[in-house]
Amino acid sequence: MKFADIMFMLVVISGLATLGVLFAGLVGMARGPADSLERAKGSNRLMWWRIRLQLLTIGLIFLWYLAKQSG
Repeated sequence: MKFADIMFMLVVISGLATLGVLFAGLVGMARGPADSLERAKGSNRLMWWRIRLQLLTIGLIFLWYLAKQSG
């Protein structure tokens, strides 16, 4: 298995993780009272995880592109 293939699988996994956190945040926003402090903290925590996972995914896409060009 080539390095580019491994990188592509990591891109797919991180993309799916990002999508999962996004949907968890949407479900969390749809449930509970609108003025709940706990809901706001949970939503903020999920938003930061989504941003981190998006950054990871973009970085992996870049590394996958480089691996694909060199191999």
